[in-house]
Formats: sequence, structure tokens, C-alpha cells
Amino acid sequence: MPRFAANLTLMYTEVPFLDRFAAAAIDGFDAVEFLFPYEHPAHAIATRLKDNGLTQVLFNLAPGNWAAGDRGMASHPGREAEFAASLELALTYARATGCLRLHAMAGLVLPGVSSEQARSTYVSNLRLAAERVAPLGITLLIEPINTRDMPGYFLNYQQQAHDILAEVGAPNLKVQMDWYHCQIMEGDLSRRLEKHVAGVGHIQIAGVPDRHEPDEGEVNFPHLFERLDALAFEGFVGCEYRPRAGTSEGLGWLKRYRSSKAGSP
Repeated sequence: MPRFAANLTLMYTEVPFLDRFAAAAIDGFDAVEFLFPYEHPAHAIATRLKDNGLTQVLFNLAPGNWAAGDRGMASHPGREAEFAASLELALTYARATGCLRLHAMAGLVLPGVSSEQARSTYVSNLRLAAERVAPLGITLLIEPINTRDMPGYFLNYQQQAHDILAEVGAPNLKVQMDWYHCQIMEGDLSRRLEKHVAGVGHIQIAGVPDRHEPDEGEVNFPHLFERLDALAFEGFVGCEYRPRAGTSEGLGWLKRYRSSKAGSP
């Protein structure tokens, strides 16, 4: 059965961020992820993880100035030093929390920057970053994001991401395959998973099209979970969705799935 992680940026927003760890543990999660930890001291997050028996499975490098429109900078020529600094900051949190997966956001396509320049910068930054984190046992991740939720983002398609992996050539660089984004951009989720699973380091889920619980909309998630098992996927499945109402009240989908698998070999 897949290993599910609660996304504490989108889930449990009924309580302050540092209280979400306990809330997730009470609901039966043993792993968590979130977008950015940088508003809180690393030791405070590490304490919440330890106190609640949780594994931190993923967070993002700092994206630049989010309020000003930054959505990462890995593909931005001239910001290489800033990207490197964001990696070092992330490593401070990764060491404290034991997190072994870091997502490096590509950034938006910049006016006046050719696709060749952006790709070259992206590949160079990812190569250096993957080399930097490899001795720590950390996997660096890149994620295709749909153009509806994030117009202008540099990376949108699964094949595009796996081509970047091949060009970088680092065994600890993987794709963060978010089925919500993939369904919006491409569909054919089962076959794309089967084709690319060796290069996938993390899965994320949300109902399509409204990004609520994965129990409504156009995607058959139980089928996809079965495909993960059949393919012996060993990573985590991050629940990166916005609950329709209360987070705990909306976990019927997970309880039903776990019950259906109880006693299965």
C-alpha cells in the first residue's frame, strides 16, 4: 500500500502551522511534507516531528520573492548565486529534520531569456545542486506544474522533465510526479507512470479539476494506487490538496482505502 504524507501547507489550516504536525499524527499519518519551512526555526520543526513520530519527506527550496511573483529561480540566468544560497539554507532544515527530498522550483519563463538560455541555466544549477546533496543521501526533485494554476512556469510536461533528468545525468535527480498537474496538462496517468516510474522520486495527489480530496472528479485514484503497488514504487504519496471543509472530516477517502487493503497480502 502506498505511504501517504500529509501536506501541511494545504491541509490542517484550521490550526497554526506548528500545530499541524500533531493534528496529522492524530489522524494516522506517519509522514508529512510542506512547501516552505523558512518562517519557522529548523529546531522547532524538528521537535514537532520527533514529538509526533513523523517523517519529513519533502519540502521546497526557497523560491525567491514569492510575494513579488517569483516561483523559483533555477532556470533564471544571473541568479545562480541566489539559487546556491537557497540550497544551503534548505540543507540547514534538511539536516535538522532528516528530510531526504528537496524540490528545486524551476521558475517562470523570463521575458528576453531564450528557452535555450533558460534550459542551460536550469541544467547547470540542477547538476551542481544534485552533486552538492548527493553525499548527504538527499534526492533533488523537479516538478512539472500546470499552466492553469501557474501560468508561465518553465516546466510543464512529464517527458520534458525526464529529458532534463537525462541531460543532467545525476542519479539522485528525480521527478516529482503530481497527478493533479499531469492530468490537467496531459492525462493518460497510468501509462505515463509506467513509462517513467524509474525516474519518479515522489508522487502528489489532488482531485481534478478542483484540487480537493482525491475522492471526486475525473481521476480514479484507487486504480493508480494499485499501479504504484504493482510497479513496486517505494516513494511517498503527498496529499497536496485543499480540503473541501475540515481536513479531518475529509479523510474518509483514506480510511476507506486503508480498510479495503486491511488484511491484503
